[in-house]
Order: sequence, then structure tokens, then C-alpha cells
Amino acid sequence: MKPFRFGVNLWRATSRAEWGESARKVEALGYDSLTVPDHLTDRMAPMPALISAAEATKHLRVGTNVLNNDLRHPVLVAREAATVDLLSDGRFQLGLGAGSIRSEYEEAGLGFDRGGTRVERLAEAVTVIKRLLSGEQVTFGGGHYRVSGHKIAPLPVQKPHPPILIGGNGRRLLALAAREADIVGLSGLTLRQGGAAPPDLSAWRVSAVDERIQLVREAAGDRRPELNALVQRVVVTEDRHGAAEELTRRWSQLSADEILQSPYVLIGTVGQIVEDLLARRELWGISYYVVQAPYLDAFAPVVSRLAGR
Repeated sequence: MKPFRFGVNLWRATSRAEWGESARKVEALGYDSLTVPDHLTDRMAPMPALISAAEATKHLRVGTNVLNNDLRHPVLVAREAATVDLLSDGRFQLGLGAGSIRSEYEEAGLGFDRGGTRVERLAEAVTVIKRLLSGEQVTFGGGHYRVSGHKIAPLPVQKPHPPILIGGNGRRLLALAAREADIVGLSGLTLRQGGAAPPDLSAWRVSAVDERIQLVREAAGDRRPELNALVQRVVVTEDRHGAAEELTRRWSQLSADEILQSPYVLIGTVGQIVEDLLARRELWGISYYVVQAPYLDAFAPVVSRLAGR
């Protein structure tokens, strides 16, 4: 069993001072990592935000959660990742994803390919990025990228490269993550119509989590990647069933019991959530949880109970 560690996904600040204070608070509360998502909306650009967060803290790991692969060439990603790792004294974690929101592609003038094509492109990008971060002079010819004799400098502090997380929910993507990533990021979300329709939450059910964990284990073979879950809601309450019933109004695809059993929603007293996380690590091996920004304070008592255990 890998020890528990916890992160928080942050994305907004109105000033350098506010962002630095947020980063220091995350560190003081015992979280292991501060991660920044990558969307073309009213959110900070991830790489400069991470440099600032690292500068404001001493030990906090910083990472992307996750970069949209289609917005950047893998050579650029590798160069920026190496620089962030260097300037954070080896505290960087590179999270990568295949992209999922059609409107962002359209606004940037990019074609929104089918999911399988986006995953194929990500697979090629991961190969290029890992080789460059490891110090190789890379020549690569694939269906989506071509690189001719490129080598990056400076190299990252962490060897052979910063930890790589590949995150999402699709089976092909999770199989890729199991084969190539240090951390498999489970989101449980499938966006429908490129994000224009409510997301499909069927993968939040226990049977679907079982299926994906089995897929990851089979694809990983002898590898033992860390398993991560991106938590969408934390509700600390004495009435966990009542809170779950309330959430069925928003997530009508699921029953209250299905919500309570899901690794992507944490509901109950601090003690109940602690017991749930221990049981889910025993069942599925999930040891790294990232919560969304609004739940930073509510989840902190759980962090203090479980971090490093």
C-alpha cells in the first residue's frame, strides 16, 4: 500500500500576494501538492502560476492537473516542465490529459478530433516528453508529431524525469496511463458532446470503478503506478445520507447510495471520511486524492489524520 497524500486544485487569484498566501495555506494545512488545471477560461495559466506557488512555499509540490495535450507541442511541454522542476528545486509533477472541451478548441481555432485520435496524439507526446526530460537527443516520427535531433537544456532536477500523471476516465486513456505514467489519475467524468451536455457520471458507480482499476492493473503489468482520484465534492456532515440525497438533485444519474460509495465524492463526519478512504485504499489501491479549491478547509482535518500513513 502506498502512503496517503493529498492535493488541492486551485486556479484563481486577484494578485501575486493572494496567490502566494493561498499556496502557503495549502502547505500549512498539510497538503502534499498544489495543482492547477488547464482551461481557456477565467483561470490562471498553469506554468507561471506554479512557479509563483513554488516560490512562496518551502516543501509543497506543484503540478498541472492536467495540461491539455492539444494546446502545446510536446517539445515545448518538456522544456517548460524541466524549467519548472529546476526552479522549484525538484518539486514539480507533470499532469497530462487528452483534452475534452470542444468549445475551448473552437475558440482557439483547433479541430476537435474524436477521443481515440486525441489519446493517440497524447501517447506520442508522452513518448517524446519522457525521452527529452531524460536527457536524450530525440528523433521521433509518428502520425501526429515529428521531432528531429532535439535535446533540451537545462534538464530537470528529478531523475529520470518529474513524476508524470496521466488523467481521465476513458479506457484507452487509462490503459495508456497504466503503461506510461507514474500516477494514474481517475476523474470518473466523461464529457458528452464535448462538454455541451451534462457529464456522464456512470463511472462513479462501484462496478465501474472496479472495472477501471482492473483495467489499470492489467495494463500496468509489473508496474505499480500511484492511483489518484480527483474529488468533485466534499461534504463534512453528521447526516451523510441526507447530504447524498440532496446531491441526487444535481446528479440525477446516481442514487444516494451510489454517491456515498463513490471515490469522487466524500461525505460524512471526518471520522467517516477517514474510514472510507482507508477502505477504498484497501479495495482499489487509491492513495492520492486531489480535492477542488472550495473544499480546501473542509478536507484539512482528514489530511491531518491520514497524510503519510
